[in-house]
Amino acid sequence: MQILLYKLRKEKNISQKEMADVIGKSENSYRNKELGKQDFKLSEMFKIAHYFGKELGDIFTPQTSRKVK
Repeated sequence: MQILLYKLRKEKNISQKEMADVIGKSENSYRNKELGKQDFKLSEMFKIAHYFGKELGDIFTPQTSRKVK
């Protein structure tokens, strides 16, 4: 899950539908990306960062696996 993106979106009272419009995707597609079920494309990440006036690293964190072998 992109927790920093989620928190920022909630702080600004922005819906997933609004964010989906920012990146030109469906609300369902955006939701899956925010939840970490799908990856954001770099172009989408730049659009989101620009929308919030932030750097990529301020919003997006690397996805890590929690599986223990």
